[in-house]
Amino acid sequence: MLSAHFPPPPRRILAIKLADLGDVLNITPALRALRHTFPQARLDVLVNPHTAGLLHGSTLVDEVVTFAKTDFEGVSAFRPTAWLPLLGYLRALRSRGYDTVVDFHHLTTPLGRAKQRMLIMATGTATRVGLDNGHGGWFSHPVPDEGFGARREVEYWLGLAAQLGAHSPDTRLDLPLSPAHQEAAAALLTQHGLRDRGFAVLHPGSGGYSLARRWDAAKFAALAAALHDRYGLPAVLVGTPADGADAVLAAAAAPLIDLSGRTSIKELAAVLGRAALFVGADSGVMHMAAAMATPLVAIFGPTNHLAWAPWTPNSPSRVVRLGISCSPCAYVGHSVRWRNGCPERACLADLEVHHVLAAVGEVVREA
Repeated sequence: MLSAHFPPPPRRILAIKLADLGDVLNITPALRALRHTFPQARLDVLVNPHTAGLLHGSTLVDEVVTFAKTDFEGVSAFRPTAWLPLLGYLRALRSRGYDTVVDFHHLTTPLGRAKQRMLIMATGTATRVGLDNGHGGWFSHPVPDEGFGARREVEYWLGLAAQLGAHSPDTRLDLPLSPAHQEAAAALLTQHGLRDRGFAVLHPGSGGYSLARRWDAAKFAALAAALHDRYGLPAVLVGTPADGADAVLAAAAAPLIDLSGRTSIKELAAVLGRAALFVGADSGVMHMAAAMATPLVAIFGPTNHLAWAPWTPNSPSRVVRLGISCSPCAYVGHSVRWRNGCPERACLADLEVHHVLAAVGEVVREA
């Protein structure tokens, strides 16, 4: 239950989100609420090094601070050589003088809980806000964690901000781009003869965390052909070189435009913002498309659509999934459960092109 008794207005806030691209984007509405309600407070955000660039240039935060949590995962967490630099890091964190910490995490695993508690308590703050699933006794202002999918992730994080009395009427995701990012994207599209709103973006990958979220490459190729036939939209493949564009290209009956590995993260966001349509799996790139208000279709299989469906308050989107009884099997209740799904993955293997095209038709009509 949310507290009716708010702590004193914060002066120095640290927001913590040690996760991947999409997860960081999903806390930005809560960051906006904090900034809107406490404009005079300093607001820093602590993230993984590989996601720090997402928030560079954002007016929502004053500084992006990084912590390499992967240095303390698995056996690495128990190596004595890791602890000396860690102690120095924690002392430096404490010296920043934060009076409020907002922890944007579910306390799912024992090691994860230990890391979160270590970072939070190291700050020395009196006001500590976070989700409590029965393991968050160190929070001074806990918010009940009802489990993955009981609420959207964005709604959970807005609830943490509300625990401090922070609200904003604007709940969009925030992904700031510079003129240089826009110019690079425009030049790349022009090079391939593409005009704004005249192409569809397909992302066959699902990030490095779990390959189980990926839809079949041959079906992506068939979808590309159908989008061209029905809507006159050439298909552009995006992502990293490891995201499976090669397999889609090999299965395609007609040439596709492959921009995978050709952009930075922010340049990719600018490309997404110029597209007529995005189709992809549950991934950070999908959430980037949502942040850019691109009409989109998100393909879900093992992971929890009730938690991570695209957050699109001002643009059309659809989740396409089969809804079989065993799906979702990852991130359910208070457990990660089957992060890589099952070997058969019927939830994606039986998902056909016509299912996706039906969702595309709905989105196109609303756009």
